[in-house]
Amino acid sequence: MRKKLFLGAAISLILVGSVSACSGFVPSAPTDSSSKPVVDGDGTLRIFAAASLTESFAELVAKFQEQHPGVKIAPVNFDGSATLATQINEGAPADIFASADSPNMQAVAPEIDGEPEFFASNVMEIAVSPGNPSGIRSIRDLEDPKLQVVVCASAVPCGALALKIFGLAGVTVKPVSEEQNVRAVLAKVEAREADAGLVYATDVASTKGSVEGVAISIADQVRNKYPIATMKGADPIAKKFVEFVLSSEGQAILKKYGFGSA
Repeated sequence: MRKKLFLGAAISLILVGSVSACSGFVPSAPTDSSSKPVVDGDGTLRIFAAASLTESFAELVAKFQEQHPGVKIAPVNFDGSATLATQINEGAPADIFASADSPNMQAVAPEIDGEPEFFASNVMEIAVSPGNPSGIRSIRDLEDPKLQVVVCASAVPCGALALKIFGLAGVTVKPVSEEQNVRAVLAKVEAREADAGLVYATDVASTKGSVEGVAISIADQVRNKYPIATMKGADPIAKKFVEFVLSSEGQAILKKYGFGSA
């Protein structure tokens, strides 16, 4: 009886093998998911970018996603570069950091994968209400104690740049407040809570007329350069985004929003 059972089982195994061969089916061995290669678009990109890049990076992200439909990108974290650098150093997950200056990029140097690359530049203007009711014509006018002037905090790139401009012009300006990012300065002028604020030329352009810009004659002497870098452990697609920002297409988008070349 045992011989008959054994023989039957053997015949069954032979038949199963024959069917598998004819159908082309080959049983697959269990796979270790951790050994799978990372494919383009598998991860979620987390981009930290200076507040002055808000509009330009919104378009850069949208264009990049058009070209890489499988890529998932979290809402971009826009804020002052000093705030973003602090967040990164405190462990906030970031794949890409686009700073408005080099010092804040250097502040996260241990977290960077490779070398940062400059991708844009910017200059400052004096933001005023439409029609310039206070009659501000130059940086020297901001010394008037009757004016409510707002700037960025000195740790923020726009604040450091404002201090350089004041120093070069030889003026003493006493701001009524120091904000944590350039968009907060812009918002105060837009809301008529300040007579003037030092912001980037690109920020004035972004308002589409809700504020006006007064050119600063020495602004080009302290033009800000923007570096971008990928962070350690970032998804491989992060480097492709950086390449896109540096490409002719990416540069054209930045130029459209008023940024200069690096």
